[in-house]
Amino acid sequence: MEWTSILAIYALFWVVSAFVLLPFGVQTHDEAGVEKVPGQADSAPANFRPSLIAKRASLLAALLTVAYLLNYAFGWIEAEDLIFWGPTAG
Repeated sequence: MEWTSILAIYALFWVVSAFVLLPFGVQTHDEAGVEKVPGQADSAPANFRPSLIAKRASLLAALLTVAYLLNYAFGWIEAEDLIFWGPTAG
């Protein structure tokens, strides 16, 4: 596999990981006991830390990329293994 393909796979895993990790560890102003700004949405985060999310997403994306590459090399799960409704006719 080309290194550019590995980089593209890592980038895709990073974006998905960042979106998946967004809600973890975030508190609203009511949960954190902080006063809200007038006109602010009740669901707005009080402790949003994008650098922490980026670090966590980088770690998770690296782990997922390594798992993907190992599966690519050793063929643990193939496309045929993902057909859950039985063999195709033909």
